[in-house]
Amino acid sequence: MKVVAKTGTENIATVYIAKFNDNKNVEFVESIQPPLPREKKWVLIISSLFGCCINCRFCDAGGDYKGILTKNELLAQIDYMVKNRYPDKIIPVEKFKIQFARMGEPSLNPNVLDVLYELPDIYDAPGLIPSISTVAPCGTDRFFEQLMEIKNTIYKDKFQMQFSIHTTDIERRDWLIPVKKWSFNAISDYGKDFYREGEKKITLNFALAENTPINPQELLKYFPPEKFLLKITPVNPTYKAILNRLTSDGIMNSKTKLIDDLRNAGYDVIVSIGELEENLIGSNCGQYIANFEQEKKKLIKSYNYELLEV
Repeated sequence: MKVVAKTGTENIATVYIAKFNDNKNVEFVESIQPPLPREKKWVLIISSLFGCCINCRFCDAGGDYKGILTKNELLAQIDYMVKNRYPDKIIPVEKFKIQFARMGEPSLNPNVLDVLYELPDIYDAPGLIPSISTVAPCGTDRFFEQLMEIKNTIYKDKFQMQFSIHTTDIERRDWLIPVKKWSFNAISDYGKDFYREGEKKITLNFALAENTPINPQELLKYFPPEKFLLKITPVNPTYKAILNRLTSDGIMNSKTKLIDDLRNAGYDVIVSIGELEENLIGSNCGQYIANFEQEKKKLIKSYNYELLEV
């Protein structure tokens, strides 16, 4: 792996662009969560695929799929960021989160499981919390079976499982995530088995945009609040989101009643707006900086940070 460029700022997030064999590109990210210092929370977000074959309507990583990363290619991303700050691989961070969520659907790469199995032996990191963020495509049952085994054996209460569903409207969900995927029933059944008392609840991710309803009563049919929590974020201003007219401009503030309704239904609700500067850096999920730098396309509300050669 050769890191060829980076962008961002130390006090929020840095995005790295790397090349592997055959000129295949990936991105990976390190970030902190102001006002928390790095020693309290440090998040690494790595790519699982070269591009992505899911093609979600607001994700710029889709449409350029070139295969899966090997175990060593997955680890190389983590190792690069760790060694920059902790060369001895001793990581004294209270919450050290490694999230498989940048480019590519992680459940389509079985090598992710090998990495999860080996991480505790590679790094001395008492605060390690791996995280899988998935749309749960069909045909991945074996991956999730093995994932549950690894969580129960190695991580227990130090694992974060996330399903990105974005809306309770089935037709709208199918448009946003245009692949065959698990039904709400299937996600519910798996989540109920995955969760054990005292562990982190299963996260249901919603990128809140116009015409993407979230119905608390519909959620209650499938997802018991004692095992599932909800995370609400704006739609990031990616190129594809703009093309598809998916925007959160102005609606996060207007959704106070929705958040209240979800909490009144019994759910823990995380409203994660993040730093607006992350949009300019391009460190938010689904942004594929190298592609747009090559095409010299600049977006008004994102991708404005200079991409520097390394």
